[in-house]
Amino acid sequence: MLKPSDNPPVAPPNAESIRDFAGQWWVAHVKSRNEKALAHDLLRRDINYFLPMDWKVRRQSRRTIKTLLPLFSGYLFFCGDEDERVELLRTNRVANLIEVVNQEKLIDELVQIEHALRAGAPLTPHKYIEVGHRCRIIAGPLCGLVGLVVRSGGSARLLLQVDMLGQAAAVEIDVDMIEPVE
Repeated sequence: MLKPSDNPPVAPPNAESIRDFAGQWWVAHVKSRNEKALAHDLLRRDINYFLPMDWKVRRQSRRTIKTLLPLFSGYLFFCGDEDERVELLRTNRVANLIEVVNQEKLIDELVQIEHALRAGAPLTPHKYIEVGHRCRIIAGPLCGLVGLVVRSGGSARLLLQVDMLGQAAAVEIDVDMIEPVE
């Protein structure tokens, strides 16, 4: 486990905002537990990246353990040219590269997260559940039920359909208790 000072910065320290980075944005799907190591590698190679992280605090037998974890486990965002993309692949820490089709949209979304982190807002990972997705309840007395999400937010409304009748019933469920069905 790294000391707080040994963790890589969220973005290169000379960056005022990730919006100022020059080049094309890519999403690196990294090998298991390699996000911070890849960030260190990119920092040494002077390649711009964004690795949003936040502190996770847990108690373990009378000790409080604080760990800085990536907000999006398994992913790191980087910006650069073709040579820098090749350098990233040479680190042998990347499982897959995802090309960003809509550069402006990704930048706008990442800038919001960057702004929240710079403001000191505590961020926690959250499942991305959209209205219209089929989801399965994974915990509680309704575990195993599958339905269509018709409302999301703090609590979701899951629609349980009976297609033969053209009828349905809805149940309120906490979003932490559902997962998308593939």
